[in-house]
Amino acid sequence: MSRTRVRTEDLFCTRCGRTLRPGANHWPEGYICQCCMTRALEIYGTCTGCGVERLTPGLAPDGGKLCTDCAGGLGDFFCERCGQEARRYRRGICGRCVLTERLHGLLDDGTGSVRDELLPLFDALRQIKRPWGAMTWTDHSHVQHNLRALARGEVPLTHDGLSQLTPWRSVAYLRDLLMQTGILPPADRQLLLFQRWLAEKLPAVGDAEHRRLLELFSTWHVQRRLHTLADRRPLTSDQIRQARDEIRLATTFLDHLAQRGHTLANCAQADVDAWYAGRYTARRLTHAFLRWAMRSKFAPALVVPHRSTSNPAPIAQHQRLALLRQALHRAGCPAPGPGRRRARAALRTTADPDRPAHH
Repeated sequence: MSRTRVRTEDLFCTRCGRTLRPGANHWPEGYICQCCMTRALEIYGTCTGCGVERLTPGLAPDGGKLCTDCAGGLGDFFCERCGQEARRYRRGICGRCVLTERLHGLLDDGTGSVRDELLPLFDALRQIKRPWGAMTWTDHSHVQHNLRALARGEVPLTHDGLSQLTPWRSVAYLRDLLMQTGILPPADRQLLLFQRWLAEKLPAVGDAEHRRLLELFSTWHVQRRLHTLADRRPLTSDQIRQARDEIRLATTFLDHLAQRGHTLANCAQADVDAWYAGRYTARRLTHAFLRWAMRSKFAPALVVPHRSTSNPAPIAQHQRLALLRQALHRAGCPAPGPGRRRARAALRTTADPDRPAHH
């Protein structure tokens, strides 16, 4: 018996139209890509065929959702461990059961049980609507290391303890999960990220005196202001960016003084003027450090230049025309108007007598 061969150019997903390779999944409605299949196996609802509430990956001709029995030919998706109908991650086992097994091993406190303090996180992750995201997240080696460190008490289960872990982006996400599940008390996310950045930035400053001044400035001015703002409303990324720029500019200004053979204690007005010369806008945030240094008696009395960097309000059209007329008048040029237009017409007529004049 001959088998019908499907040409590669005729192989496409019946749901999204994406071109497929030979060997793609085939359902009664046609070939289906992996993305559409994965999405279909996450849809639960009432089957339009039998009216039963269950997994409805099938698609009826009228667009309704069908269960595996009514659609026919989709396969059996009941988990052999929990009995739930879902896409399988391993042979016969659904993704939720695989995720539960993995979390149990990662959050084990060493006694074969999940650490009591981490039970809310364990329950929240294994009950997630789409376990595939949590499976992908826990696949990363650094996530596994961080979870084991917290479960076994190698790192304190506190905000300060989390600051010891890396990488910071993954730790920030883990911190959010711990706060959402009530394991850690609420804290401003942006403020914590800034404190982590500062803990890495300051030790990198080579000069011990510069590092001491920057630590004092960041503690008593920058972080104090951020804490005040965080008490009112959550900090924004722009506020954190400004705080970082203040620290960076203060560091660069101290290096500028060192290059001129001066320190902050004997800083001269000429040093300040040279710092701002030609680059006022880029270095405007140095104001905060200089004013703090003068208030704290770390620097002598200096004049901090001030220049408005805001855009002025645009002038109206009639004001712009009036200014143009004044400029033309001062330059000795006749202002544009009806008289000037008549003069131009007369010149054109004189140059070409056969050309009629327009009135």
